[in-house]
Amino acid sequence: MKERLAGPEAGKRGLTSTSTSVVATFAALASCSLGAGNNWMTPLDGGLALSQLSIPWTHDSGARFEPFPGTAKCQILSIGQQLDAGVRFLDIRCRHVNDSFAIYHGAVDQNLTFGTVLDTTLAFLAANPGETVIMSIKEEHTASGNTRSFEASFDSYVARNPSKWRLGAAIPTLDQARGKIVLFRRFGATRTPRGIYNSRWPDQATFTSGKLRVQDEYVVSNNDRKWSRILAVLDEARNGGPGTLHVNFASGYTPGPLGIPNIPGVANRINPRLTAFFTANPSGRFGVILMDFADAARCQLIYQTNTPPDIIIP
Repeated sequence: MKERLAGPEAGKRGLTSTSTSVVATFAALASCSLGAGNNWMTPLDGGLALSQLSIPWTHDSGARFEPFPGTAKCQILSIGQQLDAGVRFLDIRCRHVNDSFAIYHGAVDQNLTFGTVLDTTLAFLAANPGETVIMSIKEEHTASGNTRSFEASFDSYVARNPSKWRLGAAIPTLDQARGKIVLFRRFGATRTPRGIYNSRWPDQATFTSGKLRVQDEYVVSNNDRKWSRILAVLDEARNGGPGTLHVNFASGYTPGPLGIPNIPGVANRINPRLTAFFTANPSGRFGVILMDFADAARCQLIYQTNTPPDIIIP
């Protein structure tokens, strides 16, 4: 017979012995058809649009430091370690200072420059030319000491390696993007096209804008409600049209006393549910999933869903 695990509720159920054997069988097949974390895209059909894939993304990818526990740190792995683990969508928050970009989370300096992020990413792509990295770039905190616009400073970084960027507004195919950084722009620009861009990004909302479907409800007073929002967009991605890029923030924070954010208060409850969901749903198209505290095991569960969906069970 043919059995296929499906449905967002599967992430909430315990696995039966039959479904456990399905997952084990699938994992064995997937290991043959997909590359390791540093090259899982390479064997995939290059004619697929990026919107047709399941892609691990890290929220606030450079945020690894904080003045007080739980308030600003979002990742354990460095940018290079994230890429090696299978992350292919980076969320880079740049403070514009003295005509250069420093990586910040809110007001917290992350002891990292945008130049270092680019050097790390381009070195990864040089070593793995069959891969691509989509990079969301957003202006963060307060600009200081600049003689030019954020856009102009961004252009100066692109000018160092212009052939390594894809700046078109359309969602590219994998072949069009291989070996390049694909810009996902979250800053204003006077010259277009300038990356994949949506004209609006409402705060604390699930919304559709152009070819994007976004769940970004990041202030989380109830983790069960947050999980229901995540599940809804996972299901939309699985069943929706191939031209829509689903961007699903599994990240967020619980507001504490005086509004002080508690980031682990969300991640510690949502990340195990992601692991359970993708264990129970080992194939399908689920869009881009943003995570705090991403690890290689969870990234692998996500990117391995890009293998064929049907498994024959004797």
